[in-house]
Amino acid sequence: MKPNFDQAQLQAVGELLKVPAKVVITTHHKPDGDAMGSSLALYQYLKNSGHDVQVIAPSDYPDFLYWLPGNEQVINYDHAGGRAKQLVQEAGLIFCLDFNAPSRMEKLGEFVVASGAKKVLIDHHLDAEDFCDFNFSFPTSCATCELIYYFIVALGGKQAITKEVAECLYTGIMTDTGSFRFSSMTADTHEIIAELMRAGAENYTIHENIYDNFSLDRTRFLGHCIKEKLVVLPEYRTAYIQVTKEELKEYNHQSGDTEGIVNYALGIKGVKMAVFFCERDHLIKISFRSKDGFSVKELAASHFSGGGHRNAAGGRSTDSLDQTVQRFLNLLPEYKSQLNPV
Repeated sequence: MKPNFDQAQLQAVGELLKVPAKVVITTHHKPDGDAMGSSLALYQYLKNSGHDVQVIAPSDYPDFLYWLPGNEQVINYDHAGGRAKQLVQEAGLIFCLDFNAPSRMEKLGEFVVASGAKKVLIDHHLDAEDFCDFNFSFPTSCATCELIYYFIVALGGKQAITKEVAECLYTGIMTDTGSFRFSSMTADTHEIIAELMRAGAENYTIHENIYDNFSLDRTRFLGHCIKEKLVVLPEYRTAYIQVTKEELKEYNHQSGDTEGIVNYALGIKGVKMAVFFCERDHLIKISFRSKDGFSVKELAASHFSGGGHRNAAGGRSTDSLDQTVQRFLNLLPEYKSQLNPV
C-alpha cells in the first residue's frame, strides 16, 4: 500500500538534503534483510547525491547479507563503539530505519537519542515511539525497503535508483514478505519489484545469495531442529521448537543461523501458530509466527515483553528456557478458542 507521506515533513527533510551533510543511518539490533537492505539502499542513494554517509549497525548480522552493495563500509557498534559514537555526535542528520523505539538499538540507542542531529524515522512496525523529528511510520507497508523506495521517489529521485539501490531494496522486500507470500504483499508492491528489476536487480541472483548460501553447520542444525526438537500440539494447532545454548555451540552457531526456522513449523498442515525459543546468555529470544487471522503480536506484547506485526512478532524472557516454554504452554488454553475454534 502506498504511504501517505506528511507533505510538510517530507518537504522539510528534502530541504535538509539539498545541502551536503554528514549523515548516519542506523537500524535495529541484530539487523535482518529488511534492516540492512533499507540502510544500504538509502546509503547508496544519499552517497550518490553528494552526502557524507555512514551506516552503523548496532550489532553483527548474518553473513548471507554481506554481499549487499556497500556492506564493506558498515560499522558494527559492538566492534567499533568509539568510532560509532563519534560519527553519531558529528552527524547533522540521522536516519533510523526499520525499528519503532530507541531500545531496539540497545546500547547504541542512548547515543542516537542524545545526539543533536535532526532525526528521521522510516519504519513499518506498530506503535512507533516519538523520538525523532520526522516520523514516516506506516505499519501497513510490507517492509521498510518498500517505504524507502517511495521515499526516494517522493523526493524526485526515481531516476537515481541504481542497480545497487535496487538490489538492496529487492532484498528487504523479499525477506520481509517470506519471498512475496505474506498477506502484506499488494499489487503496488509487485509493481515496485518490477521497477527494481528494470533498474538491474536480478531476482534469481538475490534469491541464491540469501537462501542458497547456508553453511553445512547451519543446514545440519536445521535438520536437528526439525527431527529432534519440533513439538506439535494438534489441539491448539500450534507447533514449537526450543534450542539450548549448548545446542547452538554444538552446531557452531553464527548470527542468522536461527532465522526462518520457525517458518518450517508454521508450514505444517493444520498449524496456525509456530514459536521458536532460543536460549542465549541470560536471555530467551522468542520468534512467533501465525496465519489464518490469529495475531501473535498481542500474545508477544502481553506475556513476553515483545511486539511486532500481526503474523510475525518477537519476544524475550529472563526465565530459564524450560520455565519460558512452560509459561507459554500454560497460556495456550486461554487462546484455544482463537487457535482451534469448535
